[in-house]
Amino acid sequence: MNLSEFPFKAAATPPVISVIVPFYNERQVLPLCLDRLEKVLQAQGERFEVVFVDDGSDDGGDQYLIAEGRTRPWLQLVRLSRNFGKEAALTAGLDYAVGRAVVLLDADLQDPPECIPEMLARWREGADVVLMQRRDRAGESWCKRASAYLYYRLLRRLARVPIPTDSGDFRLMSRQAVEAVRRLDERNRYMKGLFAWVGLPTVVCEYHRAPRPAGNSKWSYPRLLGLALEGITSFSVAPLRWATLAGVVAALSGGGYGAVIVVKALLFGEAVQGYPSLVALITFLGGLQLLTIGLVGEYVGKTYLEAKRRPIYLVRDVVKPVSPGGEQRQPTREALAHVHVR
Repeated sequence: MNLSEFPFKAAATPPVISVIVPFYNERQVLPLCLDRLEKVLQAQGERFEVVFVDDGSDDGGDQYLIAEGRTRPWLQLVRLSRNFGKEAALTAGLDYAVGRAVVLLDADLQDPPECIPEMLARWREGADVVLMQRRDRAGESWCKRASAYLYYRLLRRLARVPIPTDSGDFRLMSRQAVEAVRRLDERNRYMKGLFAWVGLPTVVCEYHRAPRPAGNSKWSYPRLLGLALEGITSFSVAPLRWATLAGVVAALSGGGYGAVIVVKALLFGEAVQGYPSLVALITFLGGLQLLTIGLVGEYVGKTYLEAKRRPIYLVRDVVKPVSPGGEQRQPTREALAHVHVR
């Protein structure tokens, strides 16, 4: 897509810095997020914008941002038609941000905006991607920290692209990197993997992840498990190979054991025994078969969803900064139609 196809994003002087903040029911933390972002970005002495992407919130956060936009001309709000998930919200943010350097930031402030100056310095030195890697995960349970540690290392071993460990979506991307990601039009999106797939010169910076200053995380363990499965199946076919290997081992073991039983019965007249062990073996093999079918179904389901070619997200509306004439600029029908069919 060409940026010229989005007339409602045009500005006399495009911003140098864009910050994308996807959020879902984060009304409690939004005032803190706005204040800290404003302080950090104004200190840079560059033209900037902050693109908030409302992923179908119902707690009034969008109305708060609309009101704040009357006094903060750098604020832009993109409201999606419903909750599409964080990956789709990030995609929408990348479509609407126009800065030469684009920062992805969660609204919960666990990733501190105060890291942005360091990220910009690395970008100005020539990096296309400045990846922020966590030194620690303050405010999280030991179970979540341990499971995240194991998952990232498992994913790195399985994936065909080197996906960084201990890193979320918090990063800076150059305009070249953003446009490269926007060319990836798949519907099953695991953004951390897509960012890694693009490549380009990358610098890694470490930071301390802070606890949430307000509100509660919307990521339950089932949702985290689903995201983890999405990441593995999107960037690796290793589970299918494991299933094949398990089937080969089970077949060889079963054939060998059957041969032993036949030899014993023919040569030594030994009666076939072990009904409980037979039931246990059948149960094990049945479970293995169902697991394999489930893995195959996961990959087939991805193909099915990709074949539908549904939009990644739908936009309800876009609230832009107040124009000099005092009116809020809205996207044209043609522009919205283009976004709808991304």
